[in-house]
Amino acid sequence: MVKLDITTLAERPHLREAIGRFAESWPAFMTQDIIADVFWGAIYDTFSEYVLVATHDGEAVARALSVPFALHAEGRGELPPDGWDQVLVWAFADHKRGVTPDTVSAIEINIDPPHQGKGLSGRMLAAMRDNARERGFSEVVAPVRPNAKHHEPATPMSEYAFRVRDDGLPVDPWLRVHVRAGAEIVKVAPTSMTITGSLDEWRQWTGQPFDKDGPVKVDGALVPIEARVSHNYAVYVEPNVWMRHPL
Repeated sequence: MVKLDITTLAERPHLREAIGRFAESWPAFMTQDIIADVFWGAIYDTFSEYVLVATHDGEAVARALSVPFALHAEGRGELPPDGWDQVLVWAFADHKRGVTPDTVSAIEINIDPPHQGKGLSGRMLAAMRDNARERGFSEVVAPVRPNAKHHEPATPMSEYAFRVRDDGLPVDPWLRVHVRAGAEIVKVAPTSMTITGSLDEWRQWTGQPFDKDGPVKVDGALVPIEARVSHNYAVYVEPNVWMRHPL
């Protein structure tokens, strides 16, 4: 097992630049989410106690981002259908207004490519759970992006997310990591992330022609992207899977 030193970014702020240089594991079009544009960089500064950094022999090899928010504030209480986008909006709104958080949401786990395939994702997830527990929280939630769903873009997430193997664990590898860590699948977040753009932008992001109306299959997309040629735009609405980790 690779020896890791895992701490919060607040404890080792000098590693901020190093973990920011990791190659993104998401497809290029996924970086065009406007919510991420607004909030992504601010996570490191605003919620540095919820950003985890792993080093091996002094080298940064993994990061795990999470945010605290008030799930049970007035008018909320349920995990939102807008998943990843909504939880970021809530977290920063709560912070600005001084609302006391009651829940931590996972946002991303990223392993530096040379160190992928060594089980580090599961260890970072466990560290995220431990960090939330140490700060007095009783649960972590996660709008999970199943990492094999892109092989079946036409399959509804409501069907895919609940498939299990003979041993009762999810068929999807990333969902399986969460369940093994103690999580349960709660429900689908059907509009977890929404990305819009002109057809030229989508051509640039994906290399696809986008020359016909209707669904377009794109590498890395969990569902087809909907194109409207006569109106010169396409929209990707990504479903994720809400999972709850009792602590």
